[in-house]
Amino acid sequence: MMLHNIIKNIIRKEYIMSEKYCYECGSKLIKKELENEGIISFCPKCNQYHFPMYNVAVSMIVINKETNKLLLIKQYGKPFYILVAGYVNRTEQLEHAVAREIKEETGMNVSSIKFNRTSFYEPSNVLMCNFTAFVENDKDFCVNEEIDDYSWFTYEEAKKYIRENSLAAYFLNAYLDE
Repeated sequence: MMLHNIIKNIIRKEYIMSEKYCYECGSKLIKKELENEGIISFCPKCNQYHFPMYNVAVSMIVINKETNKLLLIKQYGKPFYILVAGYVNRTEQLEHAVAREIKEETGMNVSSIKFNRTSFYEPSNVLMCNFTAFVENDKDFCVNEEIDDYSWFTYEEAKKYIRENSLAAYFLNAYLDE
């Protein structure tokens, strides 16, 4: 039984990474047309369609209402500034993930949230959902161990310092250019 569970977990991981095998029975998936959906992966043994699976994350343009500056951070030993971001937990609403991630990483409470846009990030199989999160001020600001460095920037400075050609730059520039 234990070996069966190990094999099933390996199959599930392979499915998630490549979407080539059924996560229920392990059979090789085929491509089959589904009305109004197009060509979808299909398991002939289970007789079920398998829609793409991916992770969901949020990224935030954090704006301090008191100073009208925005927060950029550095993480994981990297030398460039990015937006605050994090994964959405199973069953969690996106807006709750925004507030939770900001609280966890910076200690600040979000006063309001505005949805901006999404973009799929192929290298890590993630649908990134971008928001603007407003904080009243930075009096409770205290970074956790995930953040190596940070700075509050004017809008023009942020455009200059955000990592070039990154998804964070795409989100930030799209927001600032509106």
